[in-house]
Amino acid sequence: MKKSLLFFVLIAPFFAFAQNYTSYFTGDTSDVNTNHQYGVCLMGGATEHDEAMKWFLQKADGGDVVVLRASGSDGYNNYFFSELGVTINSVETLVIHNSAGGIDPYVLQQVANAEAIWFAGGDQYDYVSYFKDNEMEILLNEHINNKQAVIGGTSAGMAIMGGYYFDAENGTVTSSQALANPYHNKVSMGYQDFLEIPFLENTITDTHYDDPDRRGRHSVFLARFAADTGNRSFGIACNEYTAVCIEENGTVSVYGDYPNYEEYAYFLQANCVADFQPENCSEGNPLTWMGQDDAIRVYKVPGTQTGENNFSIADWKTGTGGVWENWFVDNGAISFIPGENPNCDLLGVTTNSEINVSVYPNPFSRSIHLEYTSAIGYILYDIFGKELKKEKSFTSEKIDLAYLSAGIYFLKITSGNETKLIKLIKNN
Repeated sequence: MKKSLLFFVLIAPFFAFAQNYTSYFTGDTSDVNTNHQYGVCLMGGATEHDEAMKWFLQKADGGDVVVLRASGSDGYNNYFFSELGVTINSVETLVIHNSAGGIDPYVLQQVANAEAIWFAGGDQYDYVSYFKDNEMEILLNEHINNKQAVIGGTSAGMAIMGGYYFDAENGTVTSSQALANPYHNKVSMGYQDFLEIPFLENTITDTHYDDPDRRGRHSVFLARFAADTGNRSFGIACNEYTAVCIEENGTVSVYGDYPNYEEYAYFLQANCVADFQPENCSEGNPLTWMGQDDAIRVYKVPGTQTGENNFSIADWKTGTGGVWENWFVDNGAISFIPGENPNCDLLGVTTNSEINVSVYPNPFSRSIHLEYTSAIGYILYDIFGKELKKEKSFTSEKIDLAYLSAGIYFLKITSGNETKLIKLIKNN
């Protein structure tokens, strides 16, 4: 139990030298080690959803929570520590005032010790400019991928969570501006150079989806990624007051107050066809991305108090409680029509069970073994169809995959004209 005098002292703010950061601390100063769990919590802005926040705190298993923000003060401290009914050891809000504050030794130590990290709202470019390409970025990615602890954020805090992201370096951009010119100077993007969150590698997030309507600009973000990289693009978005909570296996629960309010999460993907790229995504011209009126397939999920509606970003096709829509853009004008599950075979491979090959263990942690009586070949892909490793001919092999992030992968086995696709799951 914490002594009342100690508690009183700890809730007072600590002003760092030269005002590089301000600390607001509530709880026990002693560091604890807990059986924390991995997870990602994304919120669309406005008021936090209590049940989603309980999910987030429970992942910390009684540990220490650090709130990172670039403006504001201690609004999360009491909310996290005493108002949600989840026991935790401490909450510390670190208001970072500049890039020096982001790499202050005390700040880095507190982040390293945290069992849960939460990004508040504000301006996402502050987070990018203060935390990217420095020791803080390294610690955040270690928290996610090595320590495998929970992380999350709302509004600007959600905006930075994707493998590619809108950084708002030149201020916000409206849907009309982005649709009229996908390379408008305000459409400022970062590509896979900041946070490395499993399942979100080719995903861009967006927030405040209903106020104002941001579906147009989010579609432009996906179009830009597809055009610039040649890869299929994915997106996750939330209306205000809506949250998505991502488990280690890629299952996402959606929290909100539907049907009392129109609170939805959206899961976007460039359609899984050979010619998925935009017809016209060029500087100074309106976006055209039509496909067959299905350029972007979207699963729209109402958020509920219990989060029973869900979607899988492990396969981007399995969900409950939502509806499919098709989105497309014609000369800068975006349209939305009812759609259907794309039911994509992401790699375009037909499984042939006649190939008798042993692949073990599965799930795996560091390596897999392949055994077959005659020469076969293989190609290893990530979930987005990117080729990771290839071998033309072998009869048995141990494949070292310790360098891969946890997630879903596919192994395409070939023997003559036959193919077999094996789904692999990598744990920690």
